[in-house]
Amino acid sequence: MSDIKLNANVRSDEGKGASRRLRRLEGRVPGIIYGGKAEPQSISVLQKELFKALENEAFFSSVVTVDVDGKAENVILRDLQRHPAKPILLHVDFQRVSANTKVHLKAPLHFLNEETCKGVKAGGIVSHTLTELEISAPASKLPEYIEVDLADLDMDGVLHISDIKLPAGVESVDLSHGADHDLVVASVHKPRAAVEASAEGEAEGETGEGAE
Repeated sequence: MSDIKLNANVRSDEGKGASRRLRRLEGRVPGIIYGGKAEPQSISVLQKELFKALENEAFFSSVVTVDVDGKAENVILRDLQRHPAKPILLHVDFQRVSANTKVHLKAPLHFLNEETCKGVKAGGIVSHTLTELEISAPASKLPEYIEVDLADLDMDGVLHISDIKLPAGVESVDLSHGADHDLVVASVHKPRAAVEASAEGEAEGETGEGAE
C-alpha cells in the first residue's frame, strides 16, 4: 500500500459534453472506479491533484486510496487518457482491489550498482533493454519498484528476467509463459568507439600480413 491519496466527487452528469464542461469550468478530470462487488462509480478528480500524484512513480504501480465523498476506496490505476497536444488529462480509470486481489501491472525497474559493476570497471557501458517488468501479485504485496542489482555483471555479460530476485509473492508474467520469454533486462558491452578501433586495428594487421 502506498501513501498516495486522492479526493474525488461522485459524478452524476454523463456524456462528452458534461465531461468537457467538467474539465473546462471546474478543472476536474472525469473518471470511473470499477471492479469488486460494487457497481461502477463515475467520479471526478481535481486536475491539479491528479497531476501532483502523477509525479510520484509509485502512483502507477501501487494501491492508491481514493476518498469518494467521504468513502475510502482502495484502487489501482488502470488507464489514463491525455490530450494529444495539450497538458490536459481527459479521463482516468481506477480498479477496486482488496488485499488479496491478484493484480497484473508493470512495475518500474531500479538498477543498483550500475556505475560500479564489474563490466563497467573493465571499461564497458550498461545497456537497459527493459525499464519495467510486468508482474502479478496480491494487491497487498505490490512493490512500488523492483531492484535489479548489476554488481556482478561482467563485460559482455547479460542479465535476464530470471536473474532478478523478485519480492515475496511477486511473479513475472513473462516467465509464466515459459523459458522462451526470459527476456534480456540489461547487458554490458564495450563502447562503440572501442569496438570500431579494435576492428580497424585487426584490419590493418591483416593488410600488413598480406603485403609481406
